[in-house]
Amino acid sequence: MDIRTDSIPGSAPPERRVGAASETESLLIVDNDRPLVGRLRRDLEARGYAVTAAETLAEGLQHLQLRAPDCVILEARLPDGSGLELIAALRRRRPDARAIVLTGFGNIANAVAAIKGGAWDYLSKPVDLEDLHAVLRGEGVLRPPIAERPMSADRVRWEHIQRVFEACERNVSETARRLNMHRRTLQRILAKRAPR
Repeated sequence: MDIRTDSIPGSAPPERRVGAASETESLLIVDNDRPLVGRLRRDLEARGYAVTAAETLAEGLQHLQLRAPDCVILEARLPDGSGLELIAALRRRRPDARAIVLTGFGNIANAVAAIKGGAWDYLSKPVDLEDLHAVLRGEGVLRPPIAERPMSADRVRWEHIQRVFEACERNVSETARRLNMHRRTLQRILAKRAPR
């Protein structure tokens, strides 16, 4: 999901800065998904960004008090509260900074709330790194056109489960934990053929 602030009447986005990390932009990632944060951190540092990370809302707010970064990439749902609180804190501390919501709990209502609250953009997990870089550069994310015969919801769900299963190195217990699913239910899904 990608919602731009210019599509909401009355919202005033901060001035957009185009170009990635030409002057070593500072980024703060606030998310408790350690594997994702590690992957993002490695990729962004390789592209010249100065990256720090926090796992909770409290840690994120503490980082903002010490040094407000150029950009914050945040999860909407954190263990100790809503990551959207970071947007308001960032805007108070540094109005020109950008906040990008990157969440696994994406829906239209949350996206609209985030953008109205001052978020620069809103992306759903799993994120394509090129989409994230396009947003950081101030470019729109190009989405492929909808297929004439799109996948069924069951097929999309099955493929997502398969991706998480592979990311967990085919560990059923870890996959069930990450998907917040009962282990036996997951085993039944994995034993079935792919839906059409």
